[in-house]
Amino acid sequence: MPPTPSLTQPRRLDFAPRIGALLDGHLGDAVFRLDSETVGVASAELIEMIMASRPANDSERPTFKPLLGRAIPRTEASAVMRAVGQDVRAALAEPVDLTTDLSGSWPHVAHNHLRDTVFGRDPYRLKALVDRRLEWTPKLTWTVIAAGAALPVRGGTPARMSGLGARVGEAPTYGERRHAMGMYRRAAAPVCFTVAALVANALWLGAPFDPGIPNRHILHESLRLLPVSWNLLRVASPEFGRLDARIGAADDVLMLPLLSHRDPALWDDPEVFRPERWEDLDPDTAPGYLPFGHSGERCWGRHMVVPLAERLLDIARHNRLAPDPRQTTARVPLAGLMSVVDVRMIRT
Repeated sequence: MPPTPSLTQPRRLDFAPRIGALLDGHLGDAVFRLDSETVGVASAELIEMIMASRPANDSERPTFKPLLGRAIPRTEASAVMRAVGQDVRAALAEPVDLTTDLSGSWPHVAHNHLRDTVFGRDPYRLKALVDRRLEWTPKLTWTVIAAGAALPVRGGTPARMSGLGARVGEAPTYGERRHAMGMYRRAAAPVCFTVAALVANALWLGAPFDPGIPNRHILHESLRLLPVSWNLLRVASPEFGRLDARIGAADDVLMLPLLSHRDPALWDDPEVFRPERWEDLDPDTAPGYLPFGHSGERCWGRHMVVPLAERLLDIARHNRLAPDPRQTTARVPLAGLMSVVDVRMIRT
């Protein structure tokens, strides 16, 4: 039998070919053409300028872009944000069980734990909307929603359900229930997806951690090397060409924190996981560091994701959870969220 690798044996990331091509071919580049209609931007300064030049439009807001052709007004977006924020705060107010066994395949185990922690009071037909398997195809998602919306959701009050679930329970008609369930999926699933991905990435990059390193430093460094929001799209707009002549009037712009977070001009030892670097860095002002977007337009989930991730990391660190030493490579597929997948986590 071959010897078991030690916990300190280097772990490798196996990026999807298109992600690997960006890292291999454009690290250190400021502006480059991705295809005939898209320009890639990795310059920290230009990314800031582009994002400051105009607000994101409806099609560029992932959670609140039109749903089945129906626009999401700001009032509805605000109400949904308040509801899911209330649900996260309620979950964080509950005592944490540090003995929870989270060993198994990540980020799947972490995702299910988060779903049950935040939305565990909801009926199964709502919690099913947070299932990772619905990522396979939008058709499957809408099949589940159509079936779930066929009958009213009983007990639709915040006392018996999550605040987000209560919005479904209060919907009076099939059409309104279907819309509310679509928004439930849009708001609830990203919270679980993002936090599970962030902590899975952190564990792969550095677990087990030195006890003296704060969770917040670990998470900031994980977001630097594996930013869950690794690209930011802006569709063609006349403002962009005025900022840089290499961007044509018809060019969409794909901004790439994936590259700016590893730019050797901005970071010491950019490829090395060093959470202690954040003792002297401010994540809100560090040039090129954009895990939650531009300073004037932060991701709406930022203040939910980080506290939930710290709580999940508390459990993992208490149990000395780390990747199985027999697994030395983790796959990072091409997806909306950058995450290692199918990592076997064990107690060490």
